[in-house]
Amino acid sequence: MIRILLFFAVVFALGLGFAWLADRPGEMVVTFSGYQYQVSLMVAAVAVVAVVAAVMIVWWLLKALWNSPYTISRYFRVRRRDRGYQALSTGMIAAGAGDGALARKKTKEAAKLIRSDQEPLIQLLEAQASLLEGDHEGAREKFETMLDDPEMRLLGLRGLYLEAERLGDRNAARHYAGRAAAMAPQLAWAAESTLEDLTGRGDWDGALKLVEAQKSTRQIERDAANRRRAVLLTAKAQALIDSDPNAAKTAALEANRLRPDFAPAAGIAAKLLFRQNDVRKGAKILETAWKAEPHPEIAELYTHARPGDAVLDRLNRAKKLQEMKKNHAESSLAVARAALDAQDFSTARKEAEAAIRMDRREGAYLLLADIEEAETGDQGKVRQLLSKAVRAPRDPAWVADGVVSERWAPVSPITGKLDAFEWRAPMERLGQLIDSDEDAPDAAVPTIAAPTKPEKENVIELNPAGSAERPTAVAASETDEDDVAPVTATASAAVPPDGDAAEPAEEMARLPDDPGVDPDDEEQKSPRKFRLF
Repeated sequence: MIRILLFFAVVFALGLGFAWLADRPGEMVVTFSGYQYQVSLMVAAVAVVAVVAAVMIVWWLLKALWNSPYTISRYFRVRRRDRGYQALSTGMIAAGAGDGALARKKTKEAAKLIRSDQEPLIQLLEAQASLLEGDHEGAREKFETMLDDPEMRLLGLRGLYLEAERLGDRNAARHYAGRAAAMAPQLAWAAESTLEDLTGRGDWDGALKLVEAQKSTRQIERDAANRRRAVLLTAKAQALIDSDPNAAKTAALEANRLRPDFAPAAGIAAKLLFRQNDVRKGAKILETAWKAEPHPEIAELYTHARPGDAVLDRLNRAKKLQEMKKNHAESSLAVARAALDAQDFSTARKEAEAAIRMDRREGAYLLLADIEEAETGDQGKVRQLLSKAVRAPRDPAWVADGVVSERWAPVSPITGKLDAFEWRAPMERLGQLIDSDEDAPDAAVPTIAAPTKPEKENVIELNPAGSAERPTAVAASETDEDDVAPVTATASAAVPPDGDAAEPAEEMARLPDDPGVDPDDEEQKSPRKFRLF
């Protein structure tokens, strides 16, 4: 558009110039070799413009003729490059689709048309084709070759990392991931693998630096970064709690500042403060964490903040926690435990039962069993409560990848994942799938209707194998009771001689799908005259 405007501007300027000359008549005289040439000013101007245009055209023709070999070679080179890129594109699509044969064919074609040092994607296509063909050794060689090229180095490290993962060589995989993370911490695969390696070796400072690099490159959000830093600082405090209490205290307080609701961080920070007799600050940290989410470890530390306190003082501290978080099972259980230690059995029983009403689980029944044994010693009730505890849902615990732990840990013992432990109820036992109705206070006891009693019930007495007599069926007398006692051989022998003879019993009522056997047919078929039914 700009060129068009410039063209019209030049034409307009030339028109104005010629119009200006036309309005001012004049002559131009040129003397050359004794001849005098006289022309008008307008003709002279037109001649000058024509000469300039002719010179420009001649120069363009000469330049085009001079550059024609280069122009022709460039045309064929561009055409060759376009064919190479088309082959490269087709090969990449084939590699993505899993067509190893076509990918290898297009790789060779692209390598002939494009130099590999000019286009690094050819090396990637060669490696992908080798992987599709099952030539993992050749693929690894290609990836190792990429390490020499700064542009392809990260790609080579990624390929070597995946090959090491495929072979199960965790050390090599973490080595390649560490090199990649050092060059580009924004790579998620490299950062996560390196983070697992650092946390597995207990290098908490290195892990913290890596998380800080991830945060600076905006690979992870701010909240996620703070959560990870809190976990790593808590783990560092746990590792230094005995060797360097001051450094452990600094790390724990920083973790608690980042996540005040994180129970492990609050617990270890309060524990270190209690050791230094700073009970007020430690109690405040525990109270803040308790308000966010009650936890039994927080209640244990809070009630035992001062080792020399009496049991009644610990009970009062437990009640203070309960005031902060009312109508919660953990609050009631904390008070119940403290009341049991203080021998206040009525309070302990009341709070334990309240906890069961709010959250029926195993620990509450066990605590109630301890209260019952300490107060009354009634072993029957204790066993009843223990049986309910077995059937009740399990208490929350630290769970990670199917592993249940009583204590929090920074990484999973199975996968090595950071911050894998969660405070939740473990997987229920198989027997707990059927909920018990024993704890329902007003639950109606289900009744099973008795089947209608037949008019006559028959009991068939079996004869010995060698007996020649037919088996005798003794009819049961009709009574108004639900249970009818069968007549056995012993009962028949006890009948007095002058008693009434029992009438032959009718056949037993058979099920609809069991027609049974006719006794007469059975007698004819069996020479031994033995019948089971």
